[in-house]
Amino acid sequence: MLSYLATALPQDTSAAAHLLALQCALRMNTRMQVHLPKGVLRSLRLNTTSGPWHELEHTRWLRPTPGNAANEITAELLDVTLLSQAPAGPDRRRAADWALRAGSSSAAGAIEPLPRLAGVYLVAHTDPESGSGLGELDRMARACGAQPAELTGTLDQLAATGLLGSWQACPDSGDLQWTLARGTGRRSHEPRTVEDTPHLAAPR
Repeated sequence: MLSYLATALPQDTSAAAHLLALQCALRMNTRMQVHLPKGVLRSLRLNTTSGPWHELEHTRWLRPTPGNAANEITAELLDVTLLSQAPAGPDRRRAADWALRAGSSSAAGAIEPLPRLAGVYLVAHTDPESGSGLGELDRMARACGAQPAELTGTLDQLAATGLLGSWQACPDSGDLQWTLARGTGRRSHEPRTVEDTPHLAAPR
């Protein structure tokens, strides 16, 4: 889903809007409606700003619907291709809950959306057995709504907060390699559905 959103959303879409879109896409029902609990928004630190909603509405990716309950915000997603994206049903909800936990724990108190989304991306692309991952810096930047130059500081931040054990980027090839800190990775039985590309495989 992360890779799909990277291509479906405009290139200048912010990290906050990507983070919101990920939760909406994973929590929508078969009628492409999403009822997003306000507790989720608080966990993402997106409960005090309407900017990401306006971004996604401006790009015609979603449309807020009237009649929001006191404890949730409802919207209709307008990207019909989402219906054909894996996963489906309960797997999406489990993936949404996993992404919420991964984003909250990886940022270790940071309030910025970029380290939260970057943490989700890294864990989703990490082999659960080895705790290591391989990808492309440009591809990660696109999925996180950032410029490649911004990721250097973000990766350092995630290392300082205890998500990453180590990371290195090759300036010539653009390859990015990382190892998660012990105990922070995805367990082998947990959902792979946030990102369905094979772990450790170089992106096409």
